[in-house]
Amino acid sequence: MVNQIAAGEVVERPASVIKELVENSIDAEATRIDIEIDRGGIERMQVTDDGCGIPADELELAVAAHATSKIAEPDDLDGVATMGFRGEALASIASVARVEIRSRTPEATEASIIEAEGDRRDGPRPAAGPIGTCITVHQLFGHVPARRKFLKSEGAETRRINQIVQRLAMSHPDIAFSLRSNGRQTLDLPQREQARRRVLDVMGTELDEQMLDLDVEREGIRVWGFIGRPEVARPTSQHQQFYLNGRPIADRRLSHALREAYRGLIEPSRHPTAVLFLQIDPTRVDVNVHPAKTEVRFRDDRLLHSIIRRSIQACLQEADLTPSLGVMPTAEVHSNPTTRLFGSGSGGQRSMAPDASAGHGVSRSPEPVSNPTGPRGFDMGEARRIAEEIKPLPAAMPRAQALQVHKTFVVTEDANGLVIIDQHALHERVMFEQLLARMADGNLPSQRLLVPEVIEAGDVHLEGLERLGPLLERLGFDATQSGPHSISIHAAPVLLNERRVRIPDFASDLFERAGVGDLSFADEEEALRDVLDMMACKAAIKAGDQLTPQELADLLDMRETVERSSNCPHGRPTTLRLSIEDLERQFGRR
Repeated sequence: MVNQIAAGEVVERPASVIKELVENSIDAEATRIDIEIDRGGIERMQVTDDGCGIPADELELAVAAHATSKIAEPDDLDGVATMGFRGEALASIASVARVEIRSRTPEATEASIIEAEGDRRDGPRPAAGPIGTCITVHQLFGHVPARRKFLKSEGAETRRINQIVQRLAMSHPDIAFSLRSNGRQTLDLPQREQARRRVLDVMGTELDEQMLDLDVEREGIRVWGFIGRPEVARPTSQHQQFYLNGRPIADRRLSHALREAYRGLIEPSRHPTAVLFLQIDPTRVDVNVHPAKTEVRFRDDRLLHSIIRRSIQACLQEADLTPSLGVMPTAEVHSNPTTRLFGSGSGGQRSMAPDASAGHGVSRSPEPVSNPTGPRGFDMGEARRIAEEIKPLPAAMPRAQALQVHKTFVVTEDANGLVIIDQHALHERVMFEQLLARMADGNLPSQRLLVPEVIEAGDVHLEGLERLGPLLERLGFDATQSGPHSISIHAAPVLLNERRVRIPDFASDLFERAGVGDLSFADEEEALRDVLDMMACKAAIKAGDQLTPQELADLLDMRETVERSSNCPHGRPTTLRLSIEDLERQFGRR
């Protein structure tokens, strides 16, 4: 009964069994681990390694509850350095399945085998076998049908096992892993000398140019690994992996640090791609706080949060994050005269911007749009119309060769090629950084209104006013409830007045978003940044605004002075680049 209770915490599904067995193989210093499963692991699971093996006289202890060989005294729990340490996994598995262990140490001339099922033990007895350990688990939950009913389909359980093996493999590139499901090879990861190669083996080699190297050591904590460029952010956090001294872990504070490091570089609904390895003195962390050992407790969690956030921010700041426009192969361009670089003129244009939701964020090449009237050459009328809308700036402008296109985009050049800028997104980033800088010196400058602005307020607005209370003064607002269903604005930030933002509309939107929970109040500074995001968006120039030559020059100059100018505060790109190499390729120069 004790073992079955423990099994309820440790053995949740077949993937839980595979995790425990593979971790034991890693502790045994194996260089190769082979996993075989049948019917999603429900029918059979087998893990074979070439590690140090288990002596014959210790096989009975291996399946005894809490008889671990990795902890000698209580003080050892304060500095656990192995993947497993409780000694309950094999006993728990044997209480809900039939287990066979075949093992041989390097010193032994033959292997030994033991079988365990419930309270029954058969062996150990001599057997043939190579150096290492092979553990086979038959009929998981065969004697506990109620537990079997909670298992997912075979396909779902197989996918969970695959994910577990991949996670463990990423932190141990020096070990070869293979996985066979129903006799078919589904995973084959050879030994790698470089951790980056193993990560790409698992996550996809197409991410090679999209992953930045990170390696920082501070105050006895080393954080290293690989972080994705903003354009490979994903809809879910599935592509975020954290490892502590080689152990896969899940920690909300670490995820928060990662998300904060990317704030303003990706849209709030998307999640960064990252594989981070933490190396910390085992005495500074408690790994014995969760049955599955996936959650840990850090003694210096604030310090770790700061190191992760700042090191990732520094790495991203040093990188050129301007996305490149994808272009189609030169052969396709020359073979189809109807295809244009930015799509077809008659059937609607296809975006060339990187699509992070398709194939690890790889840009899609535009597809030619069929023309029912047959192939047509260069459309002079269309070219003339576009040329009329592109207004070249005077030669006296501080920046040469800058154009404003459709009163929305700015086209210029840099050392790497042609640069296309979204004027609203860039100005929004500039305004946001300026607001942050002003907040560092104190409250935002405020201006009293001659006549208070009164807005209609529902319960949601009043709730938002209450929640924002401590922040309003810092933001330059003076707002009070003036009636059962009204809020009076007595003062507003100077910036909003200068940029001719309608104060009642902005305030109403602000209070409503705060009331419904769209703004984060987990941390005051985080909430402050959310409001500054809103202010920057409202105050920035808009698509359709005609810029004077000097305004355009000032905007481009400011782009060079602000951090993270490649993305607006909401994460959208401000800038795209068409490289010289791509241009030369399109014109047949390469």
